Amino acid sequence: MHTFKLADAKAHLSHLIELVEAGEEVTITKRGRAVVRLVASLPPRQQLPSLAEFRAKLPQQSQPAGDFMRIVREGDRY
Repeated sequence: MHTFKLADAKAHLSHLIELVEAGEEVTITKRGRAVVRLVASLPPRQQLPSLAEFRAKLPQQSQPAGDFMRIVREGDRY
């Protein structure tokens, strides 16, 4: 872990980013107190399919919604 004063961090931001990219953790202090910690960001999440694509893959309901809800309310098994 590396520690830099705020003034030094401002002057050498590119170097700090290189350290973080290399897997190091950098702490920036202000008046002797740690105020910022730089760490590498997480890799981007896998892109989810759009809602329209998801709905298109769902099977069509075979019975009217009213009949389905009546069955559910009456306690019959679906």
